[in-house]
Amino acid sequence: MARRKRKQLAIALLALCAAFIPTPSHADDAGLVLSAEASHKFNKKLSMGIEAEFRSRNNFRTADRVSLGADVSYKVLPWLKASGGYCLLIDNNREDLTYQDDGVSYNNWRPSYWGVRHRFNVSLTGSYKIQRVEVSLRERWQYTYRRTRVIDNFDFDEGVWEDHNVRGKGKNVLRSRLQAEWDIPKCKFDPFASVEFHTTDMLEKTRFIAGVAHSIKKTHEFKLYYRFQLTNRHASDEPNIHMLGMGYTYKF
Repeated sequence: MARRKRKQLAIALLALCAAFIPTPSHADDAGLVLSAEASHKFNKKLSMGIEAEFRSRNNFRTADRVSLGADVSYKVLPWLKASGGYCLLIDNNREDLTYQDDGVSYNNWRPSYWGVRHRFNVSLTGSYKIQRVEVSLRERWQYTYRRTRVIDNFDFDEGVWEDHNVRGKGKNVLRSRLQAEWDIPKCKFDPFASVEFHTTDMLEKTRFIAGVAHSIKKTHEFKLYYRFQLTNRHASDEPNIHMLGMGYTYKF
């Protein structure tokens, strides 16, 4: 009876998380996230990991990002973990088309292009277990730098290609994530759900995630999840995006 109640509680909590995910819109995008990670635990406190990731957009048709990162984490207290990491991002930047004042005639067209960014982060994660549900709160400071580069831009007035300077810039973001993970007895899949807020001088985007994890002999872990990213239109021109995620982690 107790096990049945715990399962019912887990299902109810997942349903509650799903209820907060906004319904799809015709203007929303869709994409895929594929990741592979290797992690090593040196002792009970210190661990390290490396991860490669691929993302797509434009309803799964266009490559969006390839990244490679590494991080180190240290358990300061049984319930508190500190970590730091670096990630190399290779982005497929969206094209940009501007119009004349009449709103019909073209002005300038900047095709999509690949660019490199460098990202650094430090995090503190506190966790607390309530029976078979582990709740965690992660606060992460993230700094991303893009260097100056020259790309092609087409001027429709002159009918010629011109050089366009993309100025270098740095960006600070605070990422706050609340997550819950369920350990259901005699169940091969462990559900998890989270909500994460990306904040600069205002809330830029919110990520909702719900999925399941499956481990094999504590060495191999597979994840399947759904992620919805809700964008603040006042902070970014990126569309909302629905993503299907699949991840693999090798622990040694």
